[in-house]
This record gives sequence, structure tokens and C-alpha cells, in this order.
Amino acid sequence: MLDLETFRHSTSHIMADAVKQLFPASKLAIGPAIEDGFYYDFDTEKPFFQDDLIKIEQKMAEIIKENLPFERTEYSHQKAEDVMKDEPYKIELIRELPDDKVTFYKHGDFIDMCRGPHIERTGLVKHYKLLSATGAYWRGSEKNKMLQRIYGTAFFTKEELDAFLAHREEVKKRDHRILGEDLDLFSIHQEEAGPGLIYWHPKGATIRQLIEDFWKSEHRKSGYQFIYSPHIAKINLWKTSGHWDFYKEYMFSPMDIEGQNYILKPMNCPGHILVYKTRVRSYRDLPLRWAELGTVYRYERSGVIQGLLRVRGFTQDDAHIFCRIDQLHKEIMDVIKLAIHIFRSFGFSDFKIRLSTRPAHYVGTIERWDMATDALRQAVESLNIPYETAQGEAVFYGPKADIDIRDCLGRAWQCFTVQVDFNLPERFDLYYSAKDGTRHRPIMLHRALMGSLERFFAILIEHYAGAFPSWLAPTQAIILPVTPEQIEYAKKTYSELLSKGIRAEIDSRDERLSERIKDASLSKCPYILVVGEKEEKEQTIALRQRAKKDITTISLDDFIKLIKQENNPKD
Repeated sequence: MLDLETFRHSTSHIMADAVKQLFPASKLAIGPAIEDGFYYDFDTEKPFFQDDLIKIEQKMAEIIKENLPFERTEYSHQKAEDVMKDEPYKIELIRELPDDKVTFYKHGDFIDMCRGPHIERTGLVKHYKLLSATGAYWRGSEKNKMLQRIYGTAFFTKEELDAFLAHREEVKKRDHRILGEDLDLFSIHQEEAGPGLIYWHPKGATIRQLIEDFWKSEHRKSGYQFIYSPHIAKINLWKTSGHWDFYKEYMFSPMDIEGQNYILKPMNCPGHILVYKTRVRSYRDLPLRWAELGTVYRYERSGVIQGLLRVRGFTQDDAHIFCRIDQLHKEIMDVIKLAIHIFRSFGFSDFKIRLSTRPAHYVGTIERWDMATDALRQAVESLNIPYETAQGEAVFYGPKADIDIRDCLGRAWQCFTVQVDFNLPERFDLYYSAKDGTRHRPIMLHRALMGSLERFFAILIEHYAGAFPSWLAPTQAIILPVTPEQIEYAKKTYSELLSKGIRAEIDSRDERLSERIKDASLSKCPYILVVGEKEEKEQTIALRQRAKKDITTISLDDFIKLIKQENNPKD
């Protein structure tokens, strides 16, 4: 049976053939199938534009109509280089192949080195679409030349293609980068300040504060204490933790301060460990649950930075738990329950858990690995949430569980992780004093619920398309006086709402009421309060709710009660 990956990869060959026919000077790089389609990279004299994609699609249709067979052949390295003599990127790849034989696929006059397999004939491709063109470094390295990448997709049926394209359009409408600008939530100043650094505007900062306040409140209820750690530390701290050896490429270069090398922190965990070591801990002290909204800095290449999703400076909703072995199962259970509660409070209800187990190379004993893995598995199973086991995919220092949440478009986002760590307690010689006075190593849990505030904010923006629930909305109510005569009543209403903790604004611009209503609607504010002569006389408001056409006349007290009910997120 024909599989979709083979089908799409064959379509990428047809696209490459079309590009070579239309732009003969283009050099071929690679063209794999990917999750939602395929792409092909080309070295071209100029970028591809939308008009070019239309021409390429039309040429593809001609190639498909010819119904050309895909023919497989093998050549020696030398013969392969002769065949690809005008394709430098292909020659580079050929010279890295360990086998003497190189596989090629040919249709018509087009030939490309490829493992295959491919479909029988080009005519099998009926439903395809070229989606976009962008720059991409050869082999993903900024040290290499920038190539031009064309993305496309293909499906077996027109219905599948149409559904995909409709879904893609909905994703575009919800793009957090576009909505972030339209709704005045955040900005990135790449030229002036650098890529991957986020500036939170007042409205975005309001939402962030609401998220943080809720996060802190729920953590206090769960027995966490908050700590703060500095943004820099001496390089030796990161050498002791192992980050300098294993994570150096993602850390910013050391800075010299009075002859000592300091590093911007990429993680919060060493700081929490230093706090632990300030005194001797008793078995009675454990578990210690320490949480920090800690800003960290990681050197992400500019080519992978993407809005709020991949940045260089971000705030982790971090926590570390130090506990005894006999406490491990309960701590893991409570962490996962807290994560599920918080996700549901933010409007997510579809979860999937992935449990990663011991890899080939690891630290710690097998007994401890088995005990920790069993604790993770029992906690997951007791919550009746679907999970899968990723055998051997844990990092070397302990097993972990990750939670993917699904947004309203069905996209999976990995946010939560809980990681058992046998490594850092050993590296930093952590211990607690047992009942008999002997020393024992604590178990350390690394834990993040949202992952980072920036990334979680991006997910929220796209999940709600910027129309946040009332408790998260930066402005909950916009007051519109019908005429200048009602401005004083609007101000009185505004003051009353502020005094009750309701986030409100007045729009008394010299514009028609219909224009101001339109602007308020575009801002995605949950409530629009219109006050005219009648409302002022009766001390009421004309209430418009977001996404509803009807208008309700109610008292201000009743409106305040309505908002107050919505200000507490419920599980």
C-alpha cells in the first residue's frame, strides 16, 4: 500500500524537476518529506516569490500529466559524482556516503540521488500545493550559505488537501506574532536590541502578571516556597553542574568581571542547590519544594528563533523538589496533578503523557532508575491519562515524564516536564541527615509546568486567537459615552470599576459611536459598555458581550457581579 511519506517525497522530486526546468542555474540540495508535506532546498540567484511558486506548480502539472515512471538505479561513487558533476551539494553528500553504491531515481530527464522508495509514476500525484518559500542555511548552520527552501504538501484526496489548507489558514489567523502586534501585546527589536529578546507592552505585561499571580497562588496552596537567584554566576558553578561540558554551545560567552569569568545563567537549578547547601538539612525538612519564575538566557541561533516560541531570554516557571526516596511517588503524583489543574484552568483539557526511560549511558544505579521509573509510571497510570513509553530516551541523569497539551486546533505543545535527577545531588555532594544521624543523598526533581512564560503566552494567544477569557483579558471592559455629555458619567463608571479591581478603559474619542464600537470589537475586549442619555438617567449601562449581537441593559452592580464571577479561573 502506498504510504504518505513516499508519496510526498516523490512530489518533492517533481517540484525539483520543475524548478530545474524553470530556473536551470539552480543547484539542488535536499528535499525530504516532513510531517505536513515536504520541502526542497535550492541554491538560486534570487529568492523565490509567490509568482514563482505559481509557475512551479504549473510546470509540476505538466510533469504529472506526462505520467513519467520513477526509475531506480545504482552507481559507484565515481559514476555518481560524474552524474552530479554540476551539483556541488550532491557531490558533498556523495563523498560522505560509506557504501560504494549510490542510489538514484530518475523520471524523464530529471535525476536525483535518493535512497527512495518512490511512487511508480508521476501521474499518481493529483492533489498538491506549494505553500511558501523561505531562506534556510545549508545543513542548518549559519556558517554555510543561505539557500532557498520551498515548502509544499500533497494528499491522496482533494478533501484531505482542502481540509489541510483550511486548517493552515486558521493557524495563520491565530499567529501569535501577528496578533501580538495587532493587540499591542509585545514587540521584538531585532535591529536595535537583538533577536529573541521580548519586550512586553502594558497589555501583554498585564496578562503576564495575571498568569504569574495565579501560578503563585496555586503553588502556595501546594506547599511551595519561592526563591530568587541571580542572573549571572561564576563559570566554575556551571563546570561543577556539568552544564559547561554538556551545554556550552547554548550558553553565552563568559564575561570578565574583576578577573573572574561569569556566565549568564541558562538554568535555575544550580542556584537552588546553593540555597540547599546553606545549612544541614534533616530528614524532617524534606520534602523541600522551591519555585522560581527565573529568567534564563540561551544562545539560540538566529535561524531557529521564532516569535515567542524560541527566544534567547525567557522566564521559566521552574521548581525543584528535594525529597527522600520514600516521598518520591507522592511528590511526582502531586506535581502532575498540579500541572493538570493549571492547564485546565487556562482552558486546556486534552493531554498526553510521554514517559522516557533509562538510556544506554546513565549515572546512578539500576535500582534507583527502576525505582524512579516505577514511581513515574504509577503516578501517570493512577491519573487515567493516556501515555506512551519512550524506551531509552531519558537523559543520562534520570527518567522523566512530559505532558503535551492540545490546543483548539488539535496541535500538540510540550509544556510540562518532571525530571528525576541522580546527577546533581552527587556533583554538589548534597545530603540530608537521617533519623540515625547518617548522611543520605536526597532525590532531586526538576519541574516546569508551562515551560516558559513566553512560549506559554504564545500558545494562549493562538489557542484563544487573542480573545482571552475575561479573567485573562488585559482590558475587561471598554466604556463608550454616546456623546460628550455622557463623558462624566463614563468617568464615574470607570472609577467604580477600577475600585472593584476590574480592568477598564474609556474611549471618548471624537469619532462616531459605530467606529468606536468597531475598534473595541477588534481589540477583542470581552465587554463593551455603552452609556448614553438614557443610561445616565437610569444609572445603568448598555452591555455588549464579545461575539454576541444583542445588547442588554443592566445595572453597574450587576455587571460587577458578573465580572467578579469570571475573575477566578475554575478547574
